[in-house]
Amino acid sequence: MSSATGRLAGKSVAVQWTALLGLSLVFVAIALAVRLPAALMIGPMVAAILIGTSDGTIRVPMRPMIAVQGVIGFLMGRAIPLTFLEDLARDWPLLLMGLAGVIVAASVIGLALTRWGGLPGTTGVWGISAGASTPMIVMSEQYGGDPRIVAVMQQIRIILVIAIAALVARIWTPASAAQAMQTAWFPPVAWFAFFASVGLAVASAFLAAWLRVPAGPMLVPLALAVILQETGLLTIELHPLLLATCYAIVGWNVGLRFTRPIVWYAFRALPIILAATFALIAACGLLAWAMVLVGDVDPLTAYLATSPGGADTIAIIAATSAVDMRFVMAMQTTRLVVVLLMAPGLSRLLARWAGGGNGTAPPP
Repeated sequence: MSSATGRLAGKSVAVQWTALLGLSLVFVAIALAVRLPAALMIGPMVAAILIGTSDGTIRVPMRPMIAVQGVIGFLMGRAIPLTFLEDLARDWPLLLMGLAGVIVAASVIGLALTRWGGLPGTTGVWGISAGASTPMIVMSEQYGGDPRIVAVMQQIRIILVIAIAALVARIWTPASAAQAMQTAWFPPVAWFAFFASVGLAVASAFLAAWLRVPAGPMLVPLALAVILQETGLLTIELHPLLLATCYAIVGWNVGLRFTRPIVWYAFRALPIILAATFALIAACGLLAWAMVLVGDVDPLTAYLATSPGGADTIAIIAATSAVDMRFVMAMQTTRLVVVLLMAPGLSRLLARWAGGGNGTAPPP
């Protein structure tokens, strides 16, 4: 570990946040220099990993994270027209192919982990599940998994998916397209629409959190944004500086969870966790290749649509890449909802098949 980070457990919160901000700026500059998509999320994420594994104790508070999910939900909703249901009715074979393919791949790998991976209870099923990471961690403890290992598996999956998806997007996007997508940091702003968009995004996210809607702080604002924009009630306005701040917070939230104690806890299982994660990413890559062959989908759109990462992080990468964001978001959000609904029953079923018990209680 470099002396720049060192051990931070005894340092004040102010010092830790200062170190995180400084490192974030350095890594953002590097990511921007190589024109990496989602540089404003990846740079802070790498910085946060360094802080977290250097015994840093800071965390992204819950309330700012809820607000950020609301803004990301509006970002996603802005890219999805209300007519996307008609589009999906036309593209339903591809949607079903992608949805079923990712869920089946994750289920098969989770089943193998539960039976042969040496992980307790249904941990493998929840850890490899391609859904929202926080609900998967919470539900795993209720249905026979070890939430600590599930947390490690989910964070490793998200980090690897982000890194690989950004790299693929960087390689696949032509230089001309990348230059055309350069951010204008101070564009003309319709201030009423901006404040209305931010206010409604944040309010709907907190309402969803208060109602305890699974993945609601992102899904509810997303649905609201689609309705508002397509009915003409509001033109969604999100300033680039606001989005950059939200991207950084998402990156910090992912990276700071990767702490030294939890890494050491899962160290013995790390090889099997990495193998399972790369297997899932490879399976989704093959699925994307199949979608390119049978459907009118460009390779990068297909890859991001099937990537088993968080919908919010994939949205950030898609927003900074030359892809059909409508199709990517439709696939990601549909899978998120389906996985949340199917997860408890699917976990119990896979646990029985694997001989891991009924999946109704956590292991001792």
